[in-house]
Amino acid sequence: MEKALKDLMGKIVDFKRFAIVLLAVGVFFYLGVIIPTPDKTEINTAVMMMMTSACLGGSIFFFAKAKKLKNKLNELSNK
Repeated sequence: MEKALKDLMGKIVDFKRFAIVLLAVGVFFYLGVIIPTPDKTEINTAVMMMMTSACLGGSIFFFAKAKKLKNKLNELSNK
């Protein structure tokens, strides 16, 4: 039982780290969109916006997964 709790806690920490990294990468892609450069094309802007959206979506997914596992951890630790 204690090993299962430890494994869940490790997964929660990992998912939060994944989410934070994806959030940071998404911010850098967004900065690439809003900083003006003379050689930027519409395709580059569209690709960077799609990557920003994908990174933010992944970040939300991993935060939600970590929250779900935390609720499960609380449920198991109360038993």
